[in-house]
Amino acid sequence: MATKSPTTGSDGFSAEERAAMKARAAELRAEGKKGAKKADDLQALLDSIAKMTPEDRALAERVHLTVTAAAPQLSPKTWYGMPAYANADGKIVVAFKNSGKFNSRYSTLEFQDAAHLDEGELWPVSYALTTWSPEVEKKVTELMEAAVA
Repeated sequence: MATKSPTTGSDGFSAEERAAMKARAAELRAEGKKGAKKADDLQALLDSIAKMTPEDRALAERVHLTVTAAAPQLSPKTWYGMPAYANADGKIVVAFKNSGKFNSRYSTLEFQDAAHLDEGELWPVSYALTTWSPEVEKKVTELMEAAVA
């Protein structure tokens, strides 16, 4: 049986992880069932970006612009409270995890199973983002074009 600690509680999850799970549950409730009114996914994504620290927000805004330009067929939404982009089947292709979300050293751009980045027997699916530059934008554009090809 897990012991209760002030930082993790009895279930072993940190406060940040519990908040992310609550955000995902709220997202699923907002999506509703068969014909129920869906939440405005783009607004939810923009709201999640607006809540970030200035450094994370600057990266997230650039990611958003680059992803929507390189892969306009993806739909913006939130996923565990993070900005994410889904394919026509509703499967998440890529998500931006800001460093403040889990108090990590850097933000990441994380590709999911729906991304077509398969190359051989081993390939990266998560990329650290510390700053935005023309080189970073070019790489993200290339990754997004490959992910939706």
